[in-house]
This record gives sequence, structure tokens and C-alpha cells, in this order.
Amino acid sequence: MTPERLMQLAWGYAPPLVIEAAVRNGVFDALARGARTVAELAAETGASERGLTAISDALVGLGLLEKDGSARYRLAPESAAFLVKDKPGYLGSFFRHISTQLIPDWLHLTETVRTGAPPVTVNEEATGSPFFQEFVESLFGINYAAAKLLGEHLGLGGASAPVRVLDLAAGSGVWGIALAEQSPHVAVTAVDWPGVLATTRRVVERHGLTRQYSFVAGDLLQAAFGTGHQIATLGHILHTEGEARSRELLRRTFDALAPGGTIAIGEFLVSQDRTGPPHCLLFAVNMLLHSSAGNAYSFEEIGAWLSEAGFTDIRTLEAPAPSPLILASRPA
Repeated sequence: MTPERLMQLAWGYAPPLVIEAAVRNGVFDALARGARTVAELAAETGASERGLTAISDALVGLGLLEKDGSARYRLAPESAAFLVKDKPGYLGSFFRHISTQLIPDWLHLTETVRTGAPPVTVNEEATGSPFFQEFVESLFGINYAAAKLLGEHLGLGGASAPVRVLDLAAGSGVWGIALAEQSPHVAVTAVDWPGVLATTRRVVERHGLTRQYSFVAGDLLQAAFGTGHQIATLGHILHTEGEARSRELLRRTFDALAPGGTIAIGEFLVSQDRTGPPHCLLFAVNMLLHSSAGNAYSFEEIGAWLSEAGFTDIRTLEAPAPSPLILASRPA
């Protein structure tokens, strides 16, 4: 036995910071235009050759760049898909959220474990609204492919009659936007805190979908959802709400859906025995640091809450997302 794995884990903070440095120095965008030597990258980006050599070699080691025998770097497929600014799945700005918002709070983990009190509670509007305003737009690329697949699964492209969508905790608007893009018959009601909803409006306008939208500002347990929606989306919100508020939110969502309507939930799902997957268990620690009662939950836990609220046909949909989506229906 050797300490090699522990030493690898000890440097776990480094990859997101290396990726962020490459994003902010334009490395991936430059390489999207073709392979480059370090000297060529330096001339194009204005960054130092020493710095570019260090992070480029590290990115090769991480499998995010490739290097040929002439010491020319090129994008690996994963970087080409997700770290180039003009790609629909762009995730580059998410790494700024990691370095500026999350890592500083993670430095308080020892104290938080001792007291159970997080350094910041993002589930409360006073602190949560500024927190989410700063980064929700960077989550668009993470969720867009899954949201698009959801619309395809529900057959929205063939809609010939109005389809009402309730987008709860809309954030960047990605879930409603991906559905609204599939048919002009889709009408979205986006619900979020007033400050965050300003971001939603901006992104919706940028996608040219304002005419298909209405906006409702308020807390999820107090805002007027309306009734008769065919689809409701809860994209990565239950984990910050905690069990009690999540169960009440699901009951309110059930009442807002039309008979036969579908709820779709995106989450970081842990196994029933909470032994994996590792990234979801780590996200549960992130909730310890950023919420008063939040957590990562299993399909079985959320399924039980859905059943309690009256939903049936509780199932998963494999999607290009951190975990499968959870779908359920209000009985017809």
C-alpha cells in the first residue's frame, strides 16, 4: 500500500483552478481555431510562456488537451464541447463560481462540521438571491442538453395545442427556454426570487422567447403558481430546500399541474445506501456549507415525497446531466 491515492486527492482543488486560468486567459478559445505551440498561444493570448506551459501540460495530464510530437497543443473532444465560449454546452464561466464563491466557503468546513452552522445560507432570499444572481447564468450549459432531451421525450416538437410549463426556481431560465424553443405553442411561467428573476428575463430575451413567457416573483412556498400546467420543472432546487420545504413544494406543484401533467426534477442523486456516486456525496457536503437544511437525496427519498404528494408513475429518464431526471405524473 502507498499514499499515492491520498496524494492525488490532496491536489483535488487544483484542476478547477487550472481550468479557470485557461478559460480566463483564452487558451481554449485560441485552440478552437487550431493547434498552437506555447509561443503561439502566448502571442495570441498575451499570457506568459512559462504560465501557459505549466497549465497546458497539466491540462494534457487531465485529458483536456492533447500534445503532439512538435509540442503543439490541441483541444480534446471534451474541451471542444464544453470549454469554448461559442459552444451551446459552454461551462467555462462555472469555474469562476468554484473559485470565487465555493472554495472560500469550503475553507470553513471543519468549523461547519463541528457546529452544523453553514458560513452562508443560500436558501434564504437575503443571502441566496445575490449568491445565485452571480452565477446561475453559468449553469445554463450544464443543464441545457438535459432540458432539451426532456422536451423531446415529452414530444413538444409535435405540439399542436397550447402547452403550459411551470419553471420553478427558474434561475438562468434554461429548463423553460429549452422547452419553449421546441414549439411556439409552449408558454412558460417562470418563478424565482425577484433578484434572480431579473437574470431569467435577460437570458429569455437573449433567446428571443419573451413572448412565450410570464414571470412570477416570490418564494416558492408563497408565490402564485396558477393551475392547469401540463409540465412543471424543478431544476436543481430540492437540494437547497431541505426535506420539509421540498415535500411542501411538491404538494404545491401537484396542485398546479393539470390532470395528466408531468413533473420533471433535476438533482444530484445519491444511492439509497448513500455510498455513491462520489460527486453527489461531495455535493451533499456542499449543501452542508451553503444551506440550513439542504442535502443530496436518493431517487427513493424523492420518489416517496412524490407519492405522498399524489404523483404516480414515478420514474427516471437518463439524460446528459449529473444524474438521471426524475419524472412523475399527476393522475388523469
